[in-house]
Amino acid sequence: MQEFIHNLTAGLPDGIRLTFLVGLGFFLFAVLFPRTVGRIFRSVESAFCRFAKHKTLAVLVLFLCVVDIRLVLLRQLPVPVPGIHDEYSYLLLGDTLAHGRLANPTHPMWMSFESFHINWFPTYSSKYPPGQGTVLAVGQWLGLPWVGVVLSVGAMCAAILWMLQGWLPARWALLGGVMVALKFGIASYWVNSYWGGAVAATGGALVAGAMPRIVRRARIRDALLLGLGLATLANSRPYEGLLFAIPVAVWFLWWFAGKTRSSVSLRTRTRRVVLPLAAVLVLNVAFMGYYNWRLTGNAFLFPHVLNTRTYRTTGLFLWDHPKPPLTYHNQQFEDFYNSWEREDYRNTWEDVWNASAVKLTRSGSTYFWWGTLLLLPGLPFAFRDRKMRLPVSIFLLEAAGFLAVIWSFPHYAAPVTCVIFLLLVQAIRHLRKMRLARRPIGVALSWAVVCLLATDVILGVSKHNCDPLEWACQGDPSRAAIARKLSQTPGKHLILVRYEEDHNVHDEWVYNGAEIDTAKVLWARELDAEQNAKLFAYFKDRQIWLVEPDEDNMELIPYQSPGQLPDEQ
Repeated sequence: MQEFIHNLTAGLPDGIRLTFLVGLGFFLFAVLFPRTVGRIFRSVESAFCRFAKHKTLAVLVLFLCVVDIRLVLLRQLPVPVPGIHDEYSYLLLGDTLAHGRLANPTHPMWMSFESFHINWFPTYSSKYPPGQGTVLAVGQWLGLPWVGVVLSVGAMCAAILWMLQGWLPARWALLGGVMVALKFGIASYWVNSYWGGAVAATGGALVAGAMPRIVRRARIRDALLLGLGLATLANSRPYEGLLFAIPVAVWFLWWFAGKTRSSVSLRTRTRRVVLPLAAVLVLNVAFMGYYNWRLTGNAFLFPHVLNTRTYRTTGLFLWDHPKPPLTYHNQQFEDFYNSWEREDYRNTWEDVWNASAVKLTRSGSTYFWWGTLLLLPGLPFAFRDRKMRLPVSIFLLEAAGFLAVIWSFPHYAAPVTCVIFLLLVQAIRHLRKMRLARRPIGVALSWAVVCLLATDVILGVSKHNCDPLEWACQGDPSRAAIARKLSQTPGKHLILVRYEEDHNVHDEWVYNGAEIDTAKVLWARELDAEQNAKLFAYFKDRQIWLVEPDEDNMELIPYQSPGQLPDEQ
């Protein structure tokens, strides 16, 4: 038997092999010992169900568990080091907000500090919406930006549990909340990096959770939460949030027009729901306009649109064609925007297929695990459920929009996280009804799905893997080590970064916080001699250092210009 199983699974990926073996084990257990299976599972599930009935308590406990467990595992998964371009831009946004402002003045030496996803005119600011930056600012106020990330992931898990309670019986909602916590709260780049996911997912959960409650009761509280969710989406993932909101808006209008069963009068609907919702949305639009005006000088010009106009020549969607190349102030921008981006996607059908395959692969590892393959028998029934029409519509529209963009990372689709797990839990419910000769096969397989998720997380933590996509949350600690060393050295310091011709465009070291002139340690590009001389004259009170990441990324030496003799410095 062992040899047969080995031959059957030979050549399969480890994840599929483990799924097959665990699924087979639970299957055989249910076939051979049906009564024992029922007795064991019922005893465990009964305690789980009793706790799930305390809905508010369950939401609070889940939030605290996510935060506490992640902090307890700091030895296995330390505080993450930023490494992706986006992370540094978000950290700049968080630092700016933590200093009590939305934007910073343009620095006279901006050309030496220029870096990716950052605007310098008319203000020095991140190109991103303020959602993720807000949680980083909260973390910074509490002592460490990453603390804000952990709290936001805990809030996301709690919000998704609350959302599921509006769609499912309490015990199934709690199961979904636990699955979300396992998937995203421990070994996921959403909690082990700085470029987000949880804020937009929380917004999606508030929207999807408020709507069924509004339909049933039409309470002011739920209308306010719906507005808060929409505002969160607009200030974290505007494009994906809009796609999420379209089916919800159709359902809302359908309900408001009286097309759904409801004992609430039109006047009550207007007073309790429409007016509070409209007030929140008007305030949000006003804030977004003010935010845009402070950053770009135009209430209708978003910072990311300004950044695209300033730096990018490639399109946003698969059908877009690139514009003529631009001229940049440094070689790294030249290599990234005029070479890498234009070569990575050339508007061919092969590129469309490759880009889509990459997005599906990355998203599969982020939102699912190999054990979800066992849910395939129940998934069609979940999609056909009449009550699941809205979630299915949201999922399909969001998936289409996600695939239509050239470069999409899994957290771009974060608003739909709650919908994905709603459908997974619904698939589990259908799977559990499946029996074979009165054997509870479906019940056993549903347990296998959850056990495989827990096993996946445990194995990841034991191997110190911060995410299945390890590159998404593994920054180079060398830069942080140099900054830490100089922060403990007397005086102020200016580090010039010199790159080689074959430098990896994704490994950027030149990033700074909101305060440049008063910062103890600054990072700048080594440009031409004239610009360098201006930089040195401006920061004449600083010790100037040189770092060459492509040679020795831990070596810090006093700076001397290329060709300059040591005694000429």
